[in-house]
Amino acid sequence: MKISELLAKKEPTLSFEVFPPKTSDKYDSVEYATREIAKLKPDFMSVTYGAGGGTSAYTTAIAKDLQDNYGVTTLAHITCVSSSRATVFSQLDRLKAAGIENVLSLRGDIPKDGVVSEDYRYASELTRDIKDYGGFCIGGACYPEGHVESANQREDILHVKEKVEAGCEFLTTQMFFDNSILYNYLYKIREAGINVPIIAGIMPITNAKQLGRSVALSGTNVPQRFRAIVDRFGDKPEAMKQAGIAYATDQIIDLLANGVNAIHVYSMNKPDVAAKIQENLSEIIPSAKKAVF
Repeated sequence: MKISELLAKKEPTLSFEVFPPKTSDKYDSVEYATREIAKLKPDFMSVTYGAGGGTSAYTTAIAKDLQDNYGVTTLAHITCVSSSRATVFSQLDRLKAAGIENVLSLRGDIPKDGVVSEDYRYASELTRDIKDYGGFCIGGACYPEGHVESANQREDILHVKEKVEAGCEFLTTQMFFDNSILYNYLYKIREAGINVPIIAGIMPITNAKQLGRSVALSGTNVPQRFRAIVDRFGDKPEAMKQAGIAYATDQIIDLLANGVNAIHVYSMNKPDVAAKIQENLSEIIPSAKKAVF
């Protein structure tokens, strides 16, 4: 199923992101984790893709496995920051051959060595090529607090609009920990004429180190309420996991109550976390009841 068709139903959806292994020796453990999450029967699962296509073969293989063997709609990420147009089109050929209908078009993070593509500078350029290739439902990313490289939020929203005009049919947000930030952002992007569906990206923070890494990479604001949780439970692993899941669940319930129907959970390949969140929402999101707890 194309995700645009799923979102057009305007019913609450719950989906999970997983990531492929960086090396072949980790493939089996990652495959096991992704399959366990697939058994929850989410509305769809996204599979990430390393900058420059370093995990492209694994991305395709995992997405195909989840779709063919577990009946889960998949969304394959594709980045362009270090890729040539030839590399991108080869990946699109592989995805098409694997029966993948949905792609998330991303620039990707600048590599540590600073070497970037001569063919692409922005995700909108990649989106345009995917649109021209044809056959895929295309998603893009958006940033409720602004992209870290944008001069200001207005500039960032203009770039998001360019991606939509290039062919993005829906947008998934970067993680955020304060729902008021998203509500304010939604007002601004609608005012800018961006009317495609928005999927809210939620990151359950289940250990204190995870929070530090996430904030460092994204510049996401951490409200005092959540900082207090980390201060109180950060050195107690099981308590921190429980508190992090509860916080993420509370965010999701508030979003649904305020009309944000599409929720995408950055699962970090943790089936137990994904399962607990889905269980917490089993009477709130009808599709979440498909799993047996």
